Amino acid sequence: MPRRKGVMIMDEKTMRRTLIRIAHEIIERNKGAENIGIIGIRTRGASLAERLTRIIQEIEKVEVPLGFMDITLYRDDIQTKLDQPIIQKTEVMFDVADKIIILVDDVLFTGRTIRAALDQIIDFGRPKSIQLAVLVDRGHRELPIRADYIGKNIPTALNDLVVVKLEEIDKEDSIYVEKEKKIK
Repeated sequence: MPRRKGVMIMDEKTMRRTLIRIAHEIIERNKGAENIGIIGIRTRGASLAERLTRIIQEIEKVEVPLGFMDITLYRDDIQTKLDQPIIQKTEVMFDVADKIIILVDDVLFTGRTIRAALDQIIDFGRPKSIQLAVLVDRGHRELPIRADYIGKNIPTALNDLVVVKLEEIDKEDSIYVEKEKKIK
């Protein structure tokens, strides 16, 4: 495994335990899993949503609808930040109306990605509620958005980089924080 720059926050075992804890919190808060649907934000949020869905289904022995969304076209910075946006597939193949939607992403930072995801979900219908599950909350919110389920709160400097690696995409499970570059 290549050596990483920065401080390791989570390894494979810690990430697995964290996802199991979040799954239990979701089940407990919603008194089971009968009325929930899980939607992961592409890319890493989708992989985490798949894992959470499997864990919840194992625990509760019920089928949990799973969907994925690409929020690129809903971003408020698409005109200024993205020259040639790469659009991935949005797949929400279940009715969100009157469901408790668990929105899943890897890192909560400014809140702008989540705002875009909320807009997109509402375009699919009116859920009973939307709850947010994130692996890492690093602070620095620009919008009044908070997560309902948090794997780990990591205080970071604004210019730090939180690097989430997932087995399905990166061939490893880990989270690192690379400290901001000091300007001399």
